[in-house]
Amino acid sequence: MTLMPCEPYLVGSGPGTPAVPCCAGVQTLVSEASSTEIRRSLCECLKKAAAGMKIDPGRLKAMPDYCKVSMPVPLDPAVDCSKVPLF
Repeated sequence: MTLMPCEPYLVGSGPGTPAVPCCAGVQTLVSEASSTEIRRSLCECLKKAAAGMKIDPGRLKAMPDYCKVSMPVPLDPAVDCSKVPLF
C-alpha cells in the first residue's frame, strides 16, 4: 500500500517522473528494510504487485534514481527473492 502513489508512474499513465508521495513511500520502504527477512518479504511483495499490473520496466528501474534512494532489493520481477542479499 505504501507504493500505491507510484502506480500511475510505474504503468506509464502518469508523468515521466514519480510524484512526491511515491518517493516518500519508496523512502519509507527502504528505511524499513532492515533485515534479510524483511528484504526478502519486500521482494516477494513487489513481485506480486508487478504481476498484477503492467509495469513499465524502464520506469521501474529509474524510480530509485528519481527518488534518490538505493533499493535494498532488486527491482526485477524475475528475481529469485530467496537470493536477496543478506543484511
